[in-house]
Amino acid sequence: MKPRTLRRHFRESFKSLRRNGWMTFASVSAVTVTLLLTGVFLVIMLNLNKIATDIENDVEVRVHVKLEATEADKEQLRTMIEALPEVESIEYSSKEEELQKIIQDMGRDFSLFEQSNPLYDVFIVKTAKPQDTPDTARKIEQFEQTETAVYGEEKVENMFSFMKTARNVGVVLVAGLLFTAMFLISNTIKITIFARRKEIEIMKLVGATNWFIRWPFILEGLWIGLLGSIIPIASVLVGYYYAEQAISVRLSAHFIDFISYWPLVLPVTGLLLIIAIFIGIWGSFISVRRFLNV
Repeated sequence: MKPRTLRRHFRESFKSLRRNGWMTFASVSAVTVTLLLTGVFLVIMLNLNKIATDIENDVEVRVHVKLEATEADKEQLRTMIEALPEVESIEYSSKEEELQKIIQDMGRDFSLFEQSNPLYDVFIVKTAKPQDTPDTARKIEQFEQTETAVYGEEKVENMFSFMKTARNVGVVLVAGLLFTAMFLISNTIKITIFARRKEIEIMKLVGATNWFIRWPFILEGLWIGLLGSIIPIASVLVGYYYAEQAISVRLSAHFIDFISYWPLVLPVTGLLLIIAIFIGIWGSFISVRRFLNV
């Protein structure tokens, strides 16, 4: 494409934005509203996914060693657990250490048990994939020196089921929201182009190629997408900054952490910008196509 032709396309796209002010405003508003909803929902889903991942990674199997087990038996049990392919890490905690943790958490009243410690020596096992925890616990429980293998069976399995459902629903909702955004913006831009169908017909009749006609509309869609992304991006950046500070303080006591502001804002900003540009160009391209068959 010649520079002069490119300048002409840019000039025509800007003229069209000014000439069709109300339609431009409607298109930009459609982009703004849908991108704002998409941005807010995207941030929420990313944080819910992080919280779910953190909870899953905290799931562990506590293997209680039989009271009569010797040191050799314990080493044998450790070796057998480490040999399981699902196991990522294993940590040993003696009955004395377990009692000290209880005293620290529950108070000095439990120090009475130091004279006759009723607790078990424990291996704390974590799997590479949290979903493998139930199967791994069942395997370890079959070992000779294992008394019990505890992982909060019902709660953990219910949590895994809930997390899987929540993630699937989140993906479907985000995809549905993006599709709705594209549909609304495409139809809004289509109204703009419909009002100029005579202009397209005249250009076709005097010999203009399809792409010569398309480029100003594609550039117009690009500008609409960029203009429509300004408010959603600014709102998400400012809103998340204050929300992350306010909510994180309250939830930190429950060991729930949100995604930090700086690692999050760059990919979210980039993604919203890409979505805005794509749906603007896509909406213009699809809408102008039907008027090129003169």
